[in-house]
Amino acid sequence: QVQLVESGGGLVQAGGSLRLSCAASGRTFSIYTMAWFRQAPGKGREFVAQIVWKHGTNSYADSVKGRFTISSVNAQNTVYLQMNSLKPEDTAVYYCAARTINMDKYDYWGQGTQVTVSS
Repeated sequence: QVQLVESGGGLVQAGGSLRLSCAASGRTFSIYTMAWFRQAPGKGREFVAQIVWKHGTNSYADSVKGRFTISSVNAQNTVYLQMNSLKPEDTAVYYCAARTINMDKYDYWGQGTQVTVSS
Protein backbone atom coordinates (compact mmCIF):
# COMPACT_ATOMS: atom_id res chain seq x y z
CA GLN A 1 0.00 0.00 0.00
CA VAL A 2 1.03 3.57 -0.68
CA GLN A 3 -0.42 6.52 1.19
CA LEU A 4 -0.45 10.01 -0.32
CA VAL A 5 -1.11 13.26 1.55
CA GLU A 6 -1.39 16.57 -0.31
CA SER A 7 -0.92 20.04 1.14
CA GLY A 8 -0.43 23.60 -0.03
CA GLY A 9 -3.75 24.48 -1.60
CA GLY A 10 -5.50 27.76 -0.94
CA LEU A 11 -6.91 30.96 -2.36
CA VAL A 12 -4.76 33.12 -4.63
CA GLN A 13 -5.37 35.98 -7.04
CA ALA A 14 -4.96 35.53 -10.76
CA GLY A 15 -1.31 35.81 -11.72
CA GLY A 16 -0.17 34.50 -8.37
CA SER A 17 1.65 31.33 -7.41
CA LEU A 18 1.13 28.31 -5.19
CA ARG A 19 3.18 25.21 -4.47
CA LEU A 20 1.47 21.92 -3.77
CA SER A 21 3.21 19.10 -1.94
CA CYS A 22 2.45 15.39 -1.88
CA ALA A 23 4.09 13.19 0.72
CA ALA A 24 4.18 9.47 -0.02
CA SER A 25 4.56 6.77 2.60
CA GLY A 26 4.26 3.02 2.81
CA ARG A 27 5.59 0.91 -0.06
CA THR A 28 7.23 3.86 -1.82
CA PHE A 29 9.83 1.58 -3.41
CA SER A 30 7.04 0.28 -5.65
CA ILE A 31 6.25 3.69 -7.16
CA TYR A 32 7.01 4.13 -10.87
CA THR A 33 5.42 7.51 -11.63
CA MET A 34 3.77 10.24 -9.62
CA ALA A 35 1.28 12.69 -11.04
CA TRP A 36 -1.07 15.55 -10.34
CA PHE A 37 -4.63 15.57 -11.59
CA ARG A 38 -7.35 18.14 -11.02
CA GLN A 39 -11.11 18.26 -11.04
CA ALA A 40 -13.03 21.49 -11.47
CA PRO A 41 -16.68 21.81 -10.37
CA GLY A 42 -18.97 19.99 -12.79
CA LYS A 43 -16.07 18.58 -14.82
CA GLY A 44 -14.20 15.31 -15.00
CA ARG A 45 -10.79 14.68 -13.54
CA GLU A 46 -8.00 15.79 -15.86
CA PHE A 47 -4.30 15.10 -16.03
CA VAL A 48 -2.00 17.99 -15.08
CA ALA A 49 1.57 16.65 -14.88
CA GLN A 50 3.56 13.54 -14.15
CA ILE A 51 7.11 12.61 -13.20
CA VAL A 52 8.94 9.31 -13.44
CA TRP A 53 9.98 8.67 -9.86
CA LYS A 54 13.50 7.38 -10.45
CA HIS A 55 14.45 9.35 -13.56
CA GLY A 56 12.78 12.72 -13.09
CA THR A 57 11.40 12.69 -16.64
CA ASN A 58 8.23 14.78 -16.67
CA SER A 59 5.33 15.68 -18.90
CA TYR A 60 2.53 18.24 -18.76
CA ALA A 61 -0.94 18.97 -20.02
CA ASP A 62 -0.90 21.65 -22.71
CA SER A 63 -3.06 23.89 -20.52
CA VAL A 64 -0.35 24.21 -17.86
CA LYS A 65 2.84 23.86 -19.89
CA GLY A 66 5.21 26.74 -19.20
CA ARG A 67 3.36 27.74 -16.02
CA PHE A 68 3.50 24.63 -13.80
CA THR A 69 6.55 22.60 -12.79
CA ILE A 70 6.49 19.13 -11.26
CA SER A 71 9.50 18.00 -9.25
CA SER A 72 10.39 15.39 -6.68
CA VAL A 73 12.73 14.86 -3.77
CA ASN A 74 12.98 11.11 -3.69
CA ALA A 75 14.89 11.04 -0.42
CA GLN A 76 11.87 12.71 1.18
CA ASN A 77 9.32 10.72 -0.83
CA THR A 78 7.73 14.00 -1.82
CA VAL A 79 6.53 15.41 -5.12
CA TYR A 80 5.79 19.09 -5.69
CA LEU A 81 3.74 21.09 -8.14
CA GLN A 82 4.88 24.68 -8.50
CA MET A 83 2.08 26.67 -10.08
CA ASN A 84 2.85 30.12 -11.47
CA SER A 85 0.79 32.64 -13.45
CA LEU A 86 -2.38 31.07 -12.10
CA LYS A 87 -5.65 31.67 -13.92
CA PRO A 88 -9.24 31.41 -12.68
CA GLU A 89 -9.65 28.34 -14.89
CA ASP A 90 -7.00 26.59 -12.78
CA THR A 91 -9.52 26.51 -9.91
CA ALA A 92 -10.06 22.87 -8.97
CA VAL A 93 -9.40 20.18 -6.42
CA TYR A 94 -5.88 18.92 -7.11
CA TYR A 95 -5.10 15.26 -6.51
CA CYS A 96 -1.78 13.53 -6.16
CA ALA A 97 -1.58 10.03 -7.65
CA ALA A 98 0.94 7.20 -7.78
CA ARG A 99 1.34 4.47 -10.35
CA THR A 100 3.19 1.45 -9.07
CA ILE A 101 5.41 -0.89 -11.03
CA ASN A 102 3.59 -3.14 -13.53
CA MET A 103 0.37 -1.14 -13.25
CA ASP A 104 -1.12 0.55 -16.33
CA LYS A 105 -3.12 3.09 -14.36
CA TYR A 106 -2.72 5.28 -11.31
CA ASP A 107 -3.63 3.01 -8.42
CA TYR A 108 -3.16 5.25 -5.39
CA TRP A 109 -4.73 8.65 -4.81
CA GLY A 110 -4.55 11.36 -2.21
CA GLN A 111 -7.55 13.06 -0.68
CA GLY A 112 -7.17 16.23 -2.74
CA THR A 113 -6.44 19.85 -1.95
CA GLN A 114 -8.51 22.83 -3.07
CA VAL A 115 -6.96 25.53 -5.23
CA THR A 116 -9.06 28.62 -5.88
CA VAL A 117 -7.88 31.39 -8.19
CA SER A 118 -9.84 34.64 -8.01
CA SER A 119 -10.05 37.06 -10.91
